[in-house]
Amino acid sequence: MFTGIVTAIGTIERVERRGDLHVRIACPYDPSTIAIGASIACSGVCLTVVERGGEAGAAWFSVDVSAETESRTAAGTWSQGRRLNLERSLRVGDELGGHIVSGHVDAVGTIADRQPVGESTRLTIRAAGELAPFIAPKGSVTLDGVSLTVNTVEDRSDGTVAFTVNLIPHTAEVTTLGGTAQGAQVNVEIDTVARYLQRLENLRQQAGRV
Repeated sequence: MFTGIVTAIGTIERVERRGDLHVRIACPYDPSTIAIGASIACSGVCLTVVERGGEAGAAWFSVDVSAETESRTAAGTWSQGRRLNLERSLRVGDELGGHIVSGHVDAVGTIADRQPVGESTRLTIRAAGELAPFIAPKGSVTLDGVSLTVNTVEDRSDGTVAFTVNLIPHTAEVTTLGGTAQGAQVNVEIDTVARYLQRLENLRQQAGRV
């Protein structure tokens, strides 16, 4: 489990096709603290460390990206040179600074607009309409592994849903979202709590029809 609070930005150094993708990611962690088999969220995708090396401040780790994961994540996520938001898995006693994040991407969204608002940046994300029941104003959403608060939601006539979030200067600086251009794709994970509430509502409606 994760919190959506990014702790570092990594860069993909090497990508090899071995059936699945084998991806090596440079990062500023201390490699002695990265366990083989540990989970690291890479731009919102929970992946397992299979190799590690380097030195403190100039480390690297490798992960295997399955075809299923590749098909469900934003275009270009696993390209050499791509910068990734990194978060190590939550440990007992850690501060839950964002919200509970599983590292399982629900959909790919598109940045439909980005506008400055004061010192912050407002992003408008457009996604498949299937996500609409899980996104609510003042609720939480994860974009490329970053925990954000939803400001507004619009159910569009074309069947998609559009929602807005604000990036404060700190978030823009310490994550890749600050440099993400309009039209780019992002990995979207809905709030886990919203997922279960929707499931309960579906069961309640089914029970009412019996």
